[in-house]
Amino acid sequence: MKAKQKEYSIADYIVGHRKVNQAFFDRINSIINWQSIRRIIEKVYTKGTKRGGRPCRDSLLLFKVELLRKWYGLSANEVENQVNDRLSFSAFVGIGLNEGCPDSTTICRFRGSLVKGGVYDELLAEVTRQLEACSLSIKSGNLVEATLTTTSRRRRSRKSHPAADAAIEPTTIPTPEPS
Repeated sequence: MKAKQKEYSIADYIVGHRKVNQAFFDRINSIINWQSIRRIIEKVYTKGTKRGGRPCRDSLLLFKVELLRKWYGLSANEVENQVNDRLSFSAFVGIGLNEGCPDSTTICRFRGSLVKGGVYDELLAEVTRQLEACSLSIKSGNLVEATLTTTSRRRRSRKSHPAADAAIEPTTIPTPEPS
């Protein structure tokens, strides 16, 4: 599938003036030859090449979402939420503020088609090869976010922990001498 020319909205222009920590993704975009990645993807992912039907997402956009999922240890649902929430993620993927991230089902199906076609590992190896050519590598991690949990309203009783209580007995703590 050929890449569509990105159309910018007024919101994209306004937000473009905000300071977004985009250095990591700008560096990735300047190093990776995305056209060679696209050629590998299009060996097996042929959606959008036939006339008719609903318009589909760009294969490179979907692959960049998959890279974010892999690099940050996210599920398909989590990466969808993060791309919709984070300006840096949506800019890297190539989604404007007037668009949404592909849904988690689309992301899973895309990854499945790459795996089934035998190019998933080849794509990751190609990204790694291009980064290593510049003496770089990706150190994957996990995004940790705060979550709210419900708790019971009743007050819990304080449990006694003999080992911990023995370590802080009042007799073992020195008290200052009065002057």
